[in-house]
Amino acid sequence: MGSGAADVDPPLVAAVRAGDTDLARSLLLEDDGPEMLDFAFCLAVGTYSGALAQMLLDHGADPSRCEAEALLPLREAVASGSPALCEALLDGRVRNTYSKSELLDMRDLARRWHEKGVETELRRLTGSQGTLVRTRVQDDEYYSVDEYALGARTVRDGHAAILTRLEELLGIRTSFQELMARALNHGQDHTAWGNATILLAHRRDQETWAAAAALRTHPEPARRLFGAEVLRLTHLLDDSDEDAFAGPALDLFIDWSTEEGDVTVLTEVLVALGDHADPRADAALVGYAGHPDARVRCAVARGLSSWPEPPAFSDDVRETLLVLMTDTDAVVRQSACLTVAVSRDRDLVFADAMAALLDDADRRVQLVAVYGLALHDDERCVSGADRLPSAPPGTPHEHELDAVWRYERRRDSR
Repeated sequence: MGSGAADVDPPLVAAVRAGDTDLARSLLLEDDGPEMLDFAFCLAVGTYSGALAQMLLDHGADPSRCEAEALLPLREAVASGSPALCEALLDGRVRNTYSKSELLDMRDLARRWHEKGVETELRRLTGSQGTLVRTRVQDDEYYSVDEYALGARTVRDGHAAILTRLEELLGIRTSFQELMARALNHGQDHTAWGNATILLAHRRDQETWAAAAALRTHPEPARRLFGAEVLRLTHLLDDSDEDAFAGPALDLFIDWSTEEGDVTVLTEVLVALGDHADPRADAALVGYAGHPDARVRCAVARGLSSWPEPPAFSDDVRETLLVLMTDTDAVVRQSACLTVAVSRDRDLVFADAMAALLDDADRRVQLVAVYGLALHDDERCVSGADRLPSAPPGTPHEHELDAVWRYERRRDSR
């Protein structure tokens, strides 16, 4: 663009052009530039910014309103190895523009990259034997991938996740073992793992359940972790009235929690127990409140819950949460405070415990304490908000502080 004022990019477009995800998110939350959503989406796709493209879709961008020539060809997105970028181009509003034969070709392309490996394919395509630079990058809001740079070309290693997604769209039922192999090849925070576990969880059939449950006794922790996540998500993502896997999942995870020795797997099992509103789940969680690993204590703090009749914590849960609110780990304190904040248990002992956290050394703990006091209609939330340290530059809007404003409205209207 030129230097004239009329040629200056609107803020949202400028943020996308700069690849500034945080700024784009803030602008979208402020409803800044909604008329530019579709253009910004095309720009994000064209610059291989899959995470930004996904964010714009979530806020209303419509890829069907983009000119066909303005969208990146699906082949280039698949070759890029970015699952987020491919997912943006496979949005339901444009999916029908691809023929089945084209999707089959893209599946074969993704499979070739997956089976050959990014390094092998990059060297074949570039003919270079130079130094390969490998970097872990965030591909979408939840998962990361490895990005390989060889000379001027970069490719991400998300082809296994892309392959899984294309097979799903084509109605191809990939085996449990194959999906697990793709996941294990990358690890839990990789998109290949997330795509595999979510896809298997949505099947909700006995064959998949049995295959995942059988991993509980596998000697390799990574396989136990994969099985536990599939089982947890099978129950968590079941929005049917029957919820047929709720009972079996609860029984399985209670038993599993007593015998799991790997901390990462144990944490997943406890997170799964926290998905069940049942006193037996709470009893199992309470037993790990003193575990030496903060990840385990955090799972306990987040998983404990109160009951509708009466809307209060049991004595054991109350005592456990009060202890966890004074934990040496800030994330554990924050998690316990948030559990208390959103509960319907209005015992004064919890309000006093949250008030004690207003002077915590960690700002996020202070913020959650302010939020909790506001939800509990406690006047101390106002002074707590006033003395809260300033948020670091670039911090997104903190919805917790809105609760203070709503509390003041309630208070002043009485």
